Amino acid sequence: MRDYDEVTAFLGEWGPFQKMIFFLLSASIFPNGFCGLSIVFVGDTPEHRCSIPGNLNLSQAWMNRTIPLVPGTQVQYSQCSRYRLDVIRNLSEVFPDPDLLNVSGIEEEPCLDGWDYSQDQYTSTIVSEWDLVCNNDWKGPFSMSVFFLGVLVGTFIAGQLSDRFGRKSVWFGTMAVQTGFTMIQVFSPNWEIFCLLNFFVGIGQISNYVAAFVIGSEVLGKSIRVVYSTLGLCISYAIGYMFLPFIAYFIRSWRMLLFILSLPGLLYIPLWWFVPESPRWLLHKGRIQEAEAIIQHIARKNGITPPPVLFNDLELEEMKAKSVISHTIIHLVKTSNIRAITIINFLVWMILSIEYYGLSLSTPNLNGNAYLNCFFSAAIEVPAYTAAWLLLQRLGRRFSLSGALFLGGGVLFFIQLVPSDLSALTTTLVMVGKFVITSAFSIVYVYTAELYPTVVRNMGVGVSTMASRTGSIISPYFVYLGAYNELLPFILMGGLTILSAVLVLFLPETINNSLLETIDQMQDIKCFKFRTPCSNQDRSVQNEMGEKSDGH
Repeated sequence: MRDYDEVTAFLGEWGPFQKMIFFLLSASIFPNGFCGLSIVFVGDTPEHRCSIPGNLNLSQAWMNRTIPLVPGTQVQYSQCSRYRLDVIRNLSEVFPDPDLLNVSGIEEEPCLDGWDYSQDQYTSTIVSEWDLVCNNDWKGPFSMSVFFLGVLVGTFIAGQLSDRFGRKSVWFGTMAVQTGFTMIQVFSPNWEIFCLLNFFVGIGQISNYVAAFVIGSEVLGKSIRVVYSTLGLCISYAIGYMFLPFIAYFIRSWRMLLFILSLPGLLYIPLWWFVPESPRWLLHKGRIQEAEAIIQHIARKNGITPPPVLFNDLELEEMKAKSVISHTIIHLVKTSNIRAITIINFLVWMILSIEYYGLSLSTPNLNGNAYLNCFFSAAIEVPAYTAAWLLLQRLGRRFSLSGALFLGGGVLFFIQLVPSDLSALTTTLVMVGKFVITSAFSIVYVYTAELYPTVVRNMGVGVSTMASRTGSIISPYFVYLGAYNELLPFILMGGLTILSAVLVLFLPETINNSLLETIDQMQDIKCFKFRTPCSNQDRSVQNEMGEKSDGH
């Protein structure tokens, strides 16, 4: 049986229809860039100190003495404690000038009257509105982890729904979930409701990215597929990411910021009438007439006259026979080959996500302006995706991904050797690490889609993305290890990244091969052999030779 690329070769690779799909699907990813990382500003912690009631009638001099200094410093004031106010009030009545005595020995108490927050950078964040500081400081990172937990659940569910009910429905539905719940989140009355809604925002946030990626991979020709995955989707994500600090700079209230960031999602409603269902998926579901109608529609848009018959009777019978076979997540581990690929992909995606989000979420906290640091962290992704495209064209998938991971792990190991007084060098290395890991993330999307066959492709990419979200949930806690040893996070992330680089070397090369259609075709892939798998054409030749030998 001919593969899909052979049947549809008459459509061409880069006609008007392919250009429209390329740009519409890429544009749909734009909100993902700022929705996923908006917590950087929405959940940032402003400078704060214990609130002092105004009814104490303390002089300004005594008010300045109510907050103790952090032990070992001369200029940093405590953010979570104050001197006992009853003692301060009694002393102020006896000693009008606080310079006449040493107040450092006075007993301290927690911030019983709340906190005063600096508004130099923000008018409000979820931290300042709900006092997520001191004993409640764990709630800020937890809000982020809940979001990534939603992404984890979303990718797990959306992948299976997409393979069962269609790419287009899941793509559009998850975009609606992301936009709708972000709008509702603006009206959160408390932190608990905010977290619950953040979970649902996460369900839609990356699932629509995966669905758009799969639709484009299956509709566009293989010569455009890599460009679409790197320069199309990924750069759209990076542009959205770059808009985040720009918008956040002018909107300093977290509620208004989320509302503005949710509005672009409404612009994508008309896409339902322009983006078709994947013909590949329809064929594997036995919906031959629908697939043929879409292929003929593409031909008309490209100004091409389609052949009178797309599929012969034998091919139609084969497709109908295959359509009765349903596939579940179990099929991702059913055979030894696909099981090895799934396990390696799971580990690689998880480690990549730990490093990517560890670096992305920490860049606003580097020395310098938080908005500029965030912008540079986003802008570095544009040349990173361009580099990924060039690597995929010249070096193939396996060595491009493995090389990027080796370099990224090496950069992390080198950061620990930089003296603390060379902060500019540290920032530069962080940006280099971000560049390399971003390139690797772009490559792994393309590679994973080519490793899995059409019948479980969206599920395979979804499970891999689910592994990525597991890593993103873990990533904040890797950063927390720095409280015990500031070098430990870099050592662990560097070691894991180099481990993933080694694992990638066991995967097969997929460059210049047609997309696999069925799981049976994966039987020819030997995951632990350092060789390029044969193309579909080679497989057909081998089958013919096998039949002839059987005849003898």
